[in-house]
Amino acid sequence: MPNKKESDTTVSSLPSDESNPTISSTIASTEYSKGNKPLSSAPVQIPISYPEDGMLTVEWIQDLTLTFDWSSRNLPPSEFPSVFPVEVFDTLVLTASKILHKEPNCVVIDDFDQDSRVVVVGDVHGQLHDVLFLLRDAGFPSKNCFFVFNGDYVDRGAWGLETFLLLLAWKVFLPHRVYLLRGNHESKYCTSVYGFEKEVMAKYGDKGKHAYRKCLGCFEGLPLASLIGKHVFTAHGGLFRSVSHAPSKKPKGKKKNKVVFNPETNPLSLGSFHELAKARRSVLDPPWNPQLSSNLIPGDLLWSDPSMKLGLSENTERGIGLLWGPDSTEEFLKKFSLKLIIRSHEGPDARQKRPDLAGMDNGYTIDHDVESGMCITLFSAPDYPQFQATEERFRNKGAYIVLKPPKFDIPDFNVFEAVTPRPDVNPFYDFKNAIDSDEELEMASMGPST
Repeated sequence: MPNKKESDTTVSSLPSDESNPTISSTIASTEYSKGNKPLSSAPVQIPISYPEDGMLTVEWIQDLTLTFDWSSRNLPPSEFPSVFPVEVFDTLVLTASKILHKEPNCVVIDDFDQDSRVVVVGDVHGQLHDVLFLLRDAGFPSKNCFFVFNGDYVDRGAWGLETFLLLLAWKVFLPHRVYLLRGNHESKYCTSVYGFEKEVMAKYGDKGKHAYRKCLGCFEGLPLASLIGKHVFTAHGGLFRSVSHAPSKKPKGKKKNKVVFNPETNPLSLGSFHELAKARRSVLDPPWNPQLSSNLIPGDLLWSDPSMKLGLSENTERGIGLLWGPDSTEEFLKKFSLKLIIRSHEGPDARQKRPDLAGMDNGYTIDHDVESGMCITLFSAPDYPQFQATEERFRNKGAYIVLKPPKFDIPDFNVFEAVTPRPDVNPFYDFKNAIDSDEELEMASMGPST
C-alpha cells in the first residue's frame, strides 16, 4: 500500500555526486524561500558567471539558487540580465541541450544501490519558491538521491525561466541523477498562450527572441518518459497508442510521410516500448490530428488522460492524445511487468471538470487501482494557478513521491503547502480571460511545426 505523510521542514545537507562532501548550509537553511521579507542586497556576487572550466559545482548551484530567489523578490523582470546575463544563459542551455538530446525517448533509471531513493515530481509551472522548498524538503539531488521531473516547468507561474534554468543546472551538474521529461507546456503553442514566451521577452528584452528560441530548442531534447527500477513508468500525460499498423491509404496532395489511419481497420491498441524508442521528438508541438500524422506517440505521452470508462479512445476534450480506462492500465502494467504508472498533467482546475475522477486537493490521486498495480496522477504546484480570476482560490496542496528499495515500486506520498506570501509580480498572460484548463485548447488552431 502507498504511504502518505505531510512533509516536515527538516533540511538535510546535499551530498555531492562528485568530490564535495556537502553543500554549504546556506542553501539548506536560507529563510527567504519561506516567505520572509526580502534582503536589501544580493546574497552573492552578481551577475552570475559561468565557470571558466565549464564544470558546474554545488557552490555554483547554491549561488544560482540564492540569486534567483533574491532577484525574484527585489528586482523587476527587466533587470534579470543583471543577475544572469544572456551569455551565461546561452552556455547553460547549450550544455544542457547537448546532454538531453543524447538521451533516449524513455530514460531507464536503474543505477541504484541499497541506499538509493528516487523523487518523482509533477507539474511545477514556474512556481519557483515552491520548487525551492520541494528540493530542500525532499533532499537535494545527490549520488543516492535521484530526481525525475515529469514536465510542465513553465507557463502560468511568473518564474518559469528561473525554474527551468535552475533545473537545467542540476541536470548539467548531475546528468545521471536528475532527469527532466517533457510536458505539454514545453511547446511553442502553450508557451505563447500561457505566458512563458512573454516572460522571456520581458526578462531579456532585445535578446528575448533569441533566448526564447533557445528554450524551444532545449524543449525539443527533453525525453518523453522514464522507466524507474524496471517497475515504474512515468510520462507527463500517460499511455500511448501503437502505430505499428500499416496505413490504410495515403492522403491526396500530402507528403509521402503523411499517412491516414482508418480507425475501423486499425482499432486503437496500446503501444510498446520498442515503438516509443523509435518515435520522433524533434517537433515543437505534438501532432494533433490522428488522420494526418504517423508520429502520434509524442502527442499521446504529453496529452493523454486516464478515465473510468473502459478501453482506449481519442481524447476529444483536449483534441489530442488518448483517454484510457482501468482495463488499459491493467493491460499495460501486466504486459510489461510494471507496478506503477505515474503521470501528471492535471491540476485542480482540470479535475474540477472531471467529476468521475478524484479532485487534486492534496497534490495526487490514485486514478486506477487494479490487480497489477496503480495509475497515479501527481501534481507538484500548490495553490495553483498562481494567478486566478475567481474570487475563491483552489488552494490545493502539492505533492511529490519518493520511491525506495528494494523494488522502488511503493509510492511514498509527501504533501506540502505553497510558500507564502509570494513576491508581488504581474502575470505574463491575460489570466482573467484565459481558458481555465488545457482541456479547452482549440487544438485545430495549431499550425504544424517547422
